[in-house]
Amino acid sequence: MQLSPRQLEIVRLVRQHAPITGEQIAEMLGLSRPTIRSDLALLVMLGHLDAKPKVGYFPGQTAAPEEKGAADAAQLKVKSVQSLPVIIRESATVHDAVVTLFMENVGSLIVADESSALVGVISRKDLLKVTLGNPGASTMPVSLVMTRHPNVIVATPDETVLEAGRKMIHHQVDSLPVVVPHPDDPGKWEVIGRITKTTMTKLLVGLTGAVDM
Repeated sequence: MQLSPRQLEIVRLVRQHAPITGEQIAEMLGLSRPTIRSDLALLVMLGHLDAKPKVGYFPGQTAAPEEKGAADAAQLKVKSVQSLPVIIRESATVHDAVVTLFMENVGSLIVADESSALVGVISRKDLLKVTLGNPGASTMPVSLVMTRHPNVIVATPDETVLEAGRKMIHHQVDSLPVVVPHPDDPGKWEVIGRITKTTMTKLLVGLTGAVDM
């Protein structure tokens, strides 16, 4: 598989500066860490890079990356590509949710309590439904509009990206909260990230090597 120019530059930087963190790589490229997250995940999956938690990235030992492909991509874990969750509290108003949605440039918001326990999810469609023709809706709490846990579809860090994608298609949602069992209450989920259709698209483009993402 042909790597994009940016991916080749990442490999070069890692070979030159290893061990190096994702934040350091992004800084050298003049980009943000989320921008290169998919590139790093793909390069690790293909064996060009190796990663150690709390240490950083090292050169990988791939001899023939062209022999790898979609079969390996299907085994890529959610934790390798998840992004930071965009969270609001259930006491927030519909107006707060609309502002956050635009400020963060996302399609949905995760509603969580002070302990980061999942409470619900609110989407653009939810906000449109409640605000159209209802001028007083802006002061409503999002708890009256959101989809509540346990009806929220979630992903776990060790799930494959393929499994997460199937959930999105089956349930017709644009993103999934990434959760783990809550340390203080096994009956709840702790929100640690999110995975979106945009993530899936970036991975697909990265696999083709068609453009520099």
